[in-house]
Amino acid sequence: MTALLELKQKMKNFYGEHDTFILPVLKFLLAIITFRGINASLGFMHKLDNIFVVLILSILCSVLPLNLMVILGLALIVAHCYAVGVEVAGFALLLILLLMILFLRFSSKDNLAMILTPVAFGLRVPAIVPIGCGLLRGPASAISADCGVIIYYFMNLVKEKASVLKGETDIMQKLKFLLDGLVKNQNMWLTILAFTAVIILVYVIRKMAVDYSWRIAIVVGAVIYIVTMVAGGLFLDVTNEMAAVIISAVGSCILGLLLEFFVLGVDYSRSENLQFEDDEYVYYVKAVPKSLVTQSKRSIKKIQVEPDERTERRNVSREPDEEEDIPLEKVDFSEFDFEEKLEDSLKDL
Repeated sequence: MTALLELKQKMKNFYGEHDTFILPVLKFLLAIITFRGINASLGFMHKLDNIFVVLILSILCSVLPLNLMVILGLALIVAHCYAVGVEVAGFALLLILLLMILFLRFSSKDNLAMILTPVAFGLRVPAIVPIGCGLLRGPASAISADCGVIIYYFMNLVKEKASVLKGETDIMQKLKFLLDGLVKNQNMWLTILAFTAVIILVYVIRKMAVDYSWRIAIVVGAVIYIVTMVAGGLFLDVTNEMAAVIISAVGSCILGLLLEFFVLGVDYSRSENLQFEDDEYVYYVKAVPKSLVTQSKRSIKKIQVEPDERTERRNVSREPDEEEDIPLEKVDFSEFDFEEKLEDSLKDL
């Protein structure tokens, strides 16, 4: 656990130091995934289904706000619908205008949810969008997520019925076919219901002053998604693969726990209940510290002592002593006869 906390702290520090470069890169990658997903789902206009077009659009989105990514993605959908038929493009444009009016009126700040919803469906983990919206945003983000659901099912409708829409059919019949395909799509309405319920419940639970509220909200959100999709499918006669729904909810739950670790990451074992009061109120506060690991930074400083000018002058002006001027002679003791010298000294005695 300590290693994960250290990794989290290093990632936060790295992002704080280089967010100017990291944020455009993340937006660039998200734009590539979004535009490639639209081209893979529709892909009727071959001129736009090109990697160079996707790269140019992604570079523009990396340096401009997220609203541009939403607008370019919707414009790309309309362009592919135009390759199917003019009436299909007109219907798509009208639908997008209605969604944008609703989107801009209530939840223009939650544009990321609208972008990530089709991406999450493509990755087979759609439940992560309502769980993430409930954790990080509020109930108003359900409008953006629901708009993303409608756009995703509209793209699937155009993809599946492209042969019928390209045929020689009356314009009014095509428009009625598209309208019925959306309005009578019970699977889409069931998904919208599940998204809305999960976002509201996750938001309410994670706001509670209980221990592990975020983790409880994540697990409850995944369970509610499974129950809504399975039970709703039985009542509305919608075919949903139970295994796929459960796997999607479990994967979304794991991603939600990772999101909770990196965004919140608190230590409930060290929580404290505090009490404050003033002249009018008494305040009861529960303080829960975040799980942080203090990293000791070692810095080695080299101290170089510069010699004093007076000392240098003194050393330069000082003349050598007499003892230093006397050279030392090397004496060779091999030439001495110690025995003869000893006998001479004894004679003197």
